[in-house]
Amino acid sequence: MTTQLRERFAIGTSVLVVLVALALRPPVTAVAPVLDRILGDLGLSSTFGGVLTTLPPVCLGVFAFVAPRLRQRFGDERVLVGCLVVLLAGNLLRAAGSVWALVGGTVVVGAGIAVANVALPGVIKRDFPSRVPGVTALYTMCLTLGGALAASVVVPLGGALGSAWRLPLGLLAVPVLLALLLCAFALRGAVSRQRVVRPGLLWRNRLAWQVTGFMGAQSLMAYVVFGWLPSMAQSQGMSAEAAGALLGVQAAVQALGSLTVPVLCRRLRDQRWVAMALGVLTALGFAGVLLAPGTAVVWTATVVLGLAQGAAFGLALTLFGLRAPDSDTTVALSGMAQGAGYLIAATGPLLIGVLHGATGGWSVPLVLLMVCCAGETVLGAVAGRDRQVPSVIGAQHAGDGTTAP
Repeated sequence: MTTQLRERFAIGTSVLVVLVALALRPPVTAVAPVLDRILGDLGLSSTFGGVLTTLPPVCLGVFAFVAPRLRQRFGDERVLVGCLVVLLAGNLLRAAGSVWALVGGTVVVGAGIAVANVALPGVIKRDFPSRVPGVTALYTMCLTLGGALAASVVVPLGGALGSAWRLPLGLLAVPVLLALLLCAFALRGAVSRQRVVRPGLLWRNRLAWQVTGFMGAQSLMAYVVFGWLPSMAQSQGMSAEAAGALLGVQAAVQALGSLTVPVLCRRLRDQRWVAMALGVLTALGFAGVLLAPGTAVVWTATVVLGLAQGAAFGLALTLFGLRAPDSDTTVALSGMAQGAGYLIAATGPLLIGVLHGATGGWSVPLVLLMVCCAGETVLGAVAGRDRQVPSVIGAQHAGDGTTAP
C-alpha cells in the first residue's frame, strides 16, 4: 500500500469512527427523558417501561454475535455503512408511534448499534495499532457526546414541535442520514479483506471471560442510568425537563471521563487499580443520586457518576485492543464481550424497574446497584492485568489460556 493510499485510508477511518460514534447513542439516551410521556400516551404500565429500557441491551447482546461473520463476509467499511442504514430505518419506524412500531423500531435500532459496536474496535486496532487508547477515547467521546445532546434536547424539542415523543424520536434519523452520506463519500473505494478466524477459541479462555464480565458489569449500570436516572431525579422533586437535562449532563461528563483513559493506559500497562477505582466512584455516584438530601448534591453525584462511567466504558472498549494481539482477535473478543456482556446488562433496567415497582422506593434498587459496583471492581482487578488472549488465527492455548503481550 502506498503512503498516499495509507493516509487516505486512515483519514477515511477517522471520519468513519467519529460519524458512526455520534449516531450510536441518541436512539438509546433519547427515550428515558420522555419515557413517562410514552407510557402515558399509549396507556402502558411501568413494567412495559422496564421492558422498553431492557430491549436495547438485549439487542446489543444478541446481534453482537452476528457481527464477526458479517465483517468477514463484507469487510469493515461496508458493514459499518450498512449499520447506519439500519439505524436510519429503525429511527423512522419508531416515529410511527404505535406500540408495535416502537418495539420493532427499538429492535432494529439495537441491531444496527450492536454490529457497529463490535466492528469499530477491530477497525481501530487494524488502522491505529500503536494508538488504540487514544483513538478509542476519541470514539468514546463522540459516542457520549451524541448521547448527551439527544438526552438534553428531546424534551424541549418535543415541546417546540408540539409532539410529546414521536417527532423527537423520528428526527434522530436526520443526523444518521447525514453520517451515512458523509461516510459513503469518505470511504468510497475502500475495501478491507478479512482472514478466516476461529473466534470459538476465546470461549474457553479465562481472560476473555474476565474482560466480558467487566464489560457486562459497567454496561448494566450504564443502561440503568439511561433508563431510570430521570425517574430517580423526578422522585427527588425535579421536573421532567430538569431530569432530562440531568441525564444530558451525566452523558456529557462521560466524554470527559473517557478522555482520561489514554493517559492512564499510556502510563500504566496494568489497568487493575484504575478499573477498581472506577467501580468505587460509580458506587459513590449512585449513592449520592438516590440518598442526596438536596438538588445540589444530586448534580454533584451525577457528575461523579458520569466521570466514572465514562472512564469505565472507555476502558472496557480499550481492553478489547490491549488484551488482543491483532485486529481479528480484537473483533472476536469484542463480539464475545459485547454479546455476553450486553445480555448481562439487559437484566439491570428490568430488575430495577421490578424492584422499584414492588417496593415503591429506591432503597432496594440501590442495594442491587452497590452489589453490581462491587462486581465491577472485582472483575476490573482481573481483566486489567497485563496479559493477552491467544490469537484466533491459528493460535493454540497454553497454560491458563493467556499470553504475555
